[in-house]
Amino acid sequence: MDVEEDVEQDLELSNPMVVEKYKAAAEVANRVMIAVLEHMAPGLNVGDVCAYGDKQIEDLVQASLKKVKHKGIAFPTCISINNCAGHMSPLPDDPAIVIQAGDLVKVQLGVHVDGFPSIVSHSWIVAQTAPATGRISDVVCAAYYASECALRLVRPGKKNTDITDVIRKCADAFHVQPLEGVLSHQMKHNCVDANNVIINRPDVDQQVDEFTFEVNQVYCLDVVMSTGEGKAKEISSRTTVFKRAVDRNYQLKLQASRQILAEINTKFPNHPFSLRSLDEKKRRMGISDIAKHELVDSYPVLWEREGEFIAQFQFTVLIMPNSTVRLNGPFPLPHVSSEFSVDQDQEIQEILKMNLQRKKKRAKKAAKTPAAGAEKMDTA
Repeated sequence: MDVEEDVEQDLELSNPMVVEKYKAAAEVANRVMIAVLEHMAPGLNVGDVCAYGDKQIEDLVQASLKKVKHKGIAFPTCISINNCAGHMSPLPDDPAIVIQAGDLVKVQLGVHVDGFPSIVSHSWIVAQTAPATGRISDVVCAAYYASECALRLVRPGKKNTDITDVIRKCADAFHVQPLEGVLSHQMKHNCVDANNVIINRPDVDQQVDEFTFEVNQVYCLDVVMSTGEGKAKEISSRTTVFKRAVDRNYQLKLQASRQILAEINTKFPNHPFSLRSLDEKKRRMGISDIAKHELVDSYPVLWEREGEFIAQFQFTVLIMPNSTVRLNGPFPLPHVSSEFSVDQDQEIQEILKMNLQRKKKRAKKAAKTPAAGAEKMDTA
């Protein structure tokens, strides 16, 4: 094994220190998610809540991970309301978006410790006083059950297409649509979007290669459902979330652009960030020039039709030798009551019964050992 292979192995889950860093990132992300959900209230400005979430991340990593040099935001806090599909993280000078009681919000944020990320999203109904019914409950239930099924299918031997198929089955059960353009990515050290992907909903313009899950892989499962057609698009909201395109370089001519790029390379060389975290005077002009030369990838704000609802559940998963480990949650769920269910779908019920713990591989014994004593996997 050469030096590069040694280094790569040191960054995989086979190294216990790597597992601990993923877990440390998830612990901070989980605490911040709870803090944001508790902070959420009618009358608050979405931009202010996003800034609150980012500050919570920065404060917590500094307080709880003093010995770790590289740590912080792996995905900026985004608050996407009702028919907004995601990436809503307004700046202070953007038009105010006020949170209302009864809004279905998607909270997304991420934390990294030494470059090992944990990203999470959760759906929540603001200031809820009674169980929600109708379409808002249908979409929440569909996204929740699909994410629970996806979690159980992330195991050695299963394929990414198995998850895509069950997402569709859960959507059909609740008469909603999986959102197009959503990908669940394998994650690695300093990388939130590795090559292995699970597509939420395949279409003519977007297909992905089939692959089989393997031990020691990390995935960020992202399940998004819509009461509409499942086709979100950009409207007028300004894009504020970007990620440095590490494989692209260009000699920028504007001084402000060079300064902003230098700030990005220093603060956020590998993970998504919000313009909120950059120099306020230079970021607007600088990011336009940087984006024009494709030095960053953008996360645009996407919308379904007015009056529709979108629900999302996203979390980080480790495939360990004997188990699948969900790092994020559990978080309080919104109170919903749908007229539909998955109770009569045998395939979905069988998947939901699957245990996250898997049968341990037993050491080979002598031929005389009876097979009757073999351990059975608990599927309760």
